[in-house]
Amino acid sequence: MDLTNPKDYKELVSQISAVYYQGRQQAIQAVNIQLVTTYWEIGRYIVEFEQGGLERAVYGKSLINNLAADLSRLHGKGFSRSNLIYMRLFYLEYPISEKPSHLLSWSHYVELLKIEDKLERSFYEKQSIVEKWSIPELKRQKKAALFLRLAASKDKEGILHLARQGQSISKPEDVIRDPYVLDFLKIPELYQYSETELESRIIEHLQHFLLELGKGFAFIGRQYRVTLGNRHHYVDLVFYHRILKCFILIDLKKNEAGYEDVGQMNMYLGYFENEENTEGDNPPIGIVLAREKDNLLIQYAMHNVSSQLFVSKYQLYLPNKEELRAAIEGTLNE
Repeated sequence: MDLTNPKDYKELVSQISAVYYQGRQQAIQAVNIQLVTTYWEIGRYIVEFEQGGLERAVYGKSLINNLAADLSRLHGKGFSRSNLIYMRLFYLEYPISEKPSHLLSWSHYVELLKIEDKLERSFYEKQSIVEKWSIPELKRQKKAALFLRLAASKDKEGILHLARQGQSISKPEDVIRDPYVLDFLKIPELYQYSETELESRIIEHLQHFLLELGKGFAFIGRQYRVTLGNRHHYVDLVFYHRILKCFILIDLKKNEAGYEDVGQMNMYLGYFENEENTEGDNPPIGIVLAREKDNLLIQYAMHNVSSQLFVSKYQLYLPNKEELRAAIEGTLNE
């Protein structure tokens, strides 16, 4: 390598930076693994002490308070009362036979431990690992009730599988959600917006929209031109799905989806499959994303139409979690 050559010097800087970044990430991961293990062990000591006999019952509710004061005095930060409560709960919810994953941080587990329902917590844990969610992403999906929305349309077996395995993606139906929650757009409920404004706001908040869509989506473009018979048509949003290996087309509707929207999307699907697909691409998927839909009308409009075409609703506010949870509990108790 010739260090008198600016290109060679830049390559050296790049190599050093790459190995430094890799080493730093490995160090952070090693610290995280040890921290999760340590907090689990601390939780075990607390629980075993509490279960150690009547002579220890005198500590009662004051045990956590005493530990927080004494351990903070000895070791500084990390032993607040709330942190010790979570360590204790950590051990209780993840006993020796169900030890926590080292792929998640302690901060992830604090968020997960706030979920009382074990099935729901299991889903968010598995999905955090599969999709490598950051803490803000995990909080967002919890707030938007992702598990409840996905589980609401499944039977008992499907709900249990979702909770234990997370959401697997192997067919078009696996990437569809109904409804999609677009609360991050901050559009007031009674505000009169246009489809162009809706699209623009989605682009402005593309990272949040990709999180709502789920794993595997890569943004291709907006207002993607389709020319047929010297007439131009435009697909609102085009994505490519890395797992399903296909284009995903989304058409936005500010009001109710109509039969003409289904026909238009079916045309787009035919165009992309014949004109845009290359070797290795699977047939495209189309989603008409509307504020409202008449299920019976859509059912007839989609008669003999591509099985790759879906009509879903979106909402600008968070779903009613209690209603969704009650519906799921009813399915599980059948």
